[in-house]
Amino acid sequence: MRLEREQTNNMAQALISRSLFIPIPLCPPIASALFTPKNRTKTKTHQLFSREEKTQLTVAHSCCGGSEELRKKLDWKSSKMVMWVFGYGSLIWKAGFNYDERLVGFIKGYRRVFYPGSTDHRGTPEYPGRTVTLEPAEGEVCWGVAYRIANKEDQEVAITYLEVREKQYDKKAYLDFFTEPNATTPAVSDVMVYIASPDKKHNVNYLGPASIEEIAKQIVQAEGPSGPNRDYLFQLEQALLQIGCKDAHVMDLASEVRRILSERELTST
Repeated sequence: MRLEREQTNNMAQALISRSLFIPIPLCPPIASALFTPKNRTKTKTHQLFSREEKTQLTVAHSCCGGSEELRKKLDWKSSKMVMWVFGYGSLIWKAGFNYDERLVGFIKGYRRVFYPGSTDHRGTPEYPGRTVTLEPAEGEVCWGVAYRIANKEDQEVAITYLEVREKQYDKKAYLDFFTEPNATTPAVSDVMVYIASPDKKHNVNYLGPASIEEIAKQIVQAEGPSGPNRDYLFQLEQALLQIGCKDAHVMDLASEVRRILSERELTST
């Protein structure tokens, strides 16, 4: 019991330090693990909590609040707790952390939109790029992938990594995840999702809705530390097609960006 309590406290402390986005020193094994994704043995355990313990959350607090909620969950569970993370953007093709299982599926009541500005990955403060977030949309679904992380050390590393990578996403939600189109019972409950909200008080980089043409022009122009914004869009389009999802918003944007690039190439020759 004492060892389990110490392990839980250590993990909670790691989450506390990340909730404020304050870098902490990483020992070489953990640092290297951030960039060496590997799959461990798969299991069929998809339920994060029992029915009695489940907490139904729609949209959580700010990133700090979300981490507080996650800390509470960690305190409730033993060291054998399983964590699930849903990816609907670049996490689909680049997890960046160790995981035990990867499921293709969807969440209900949301759609994917290119409304957040990116000043740290796919753009700069002067020329922000655009990445995706989730917008509530009744009757719609958003396809992506869910990652199961069972190992306690892997969970710590994943949270540390994600709190930096997703630092411009100011909210978390804990949602039901489905794998079958006609399913009424989720395959996984309480999957953690990062969301960039339209609340500019907490999300200063939010750009909001615009025409396909305007968004495409911004994407063509923007480039950041992680590369050109257009590469993000094209990789997302390809990753979604590979899991059998034709997202109209993503595909329309990709087509418009290709048109702009083709016109530029013709005028430059």
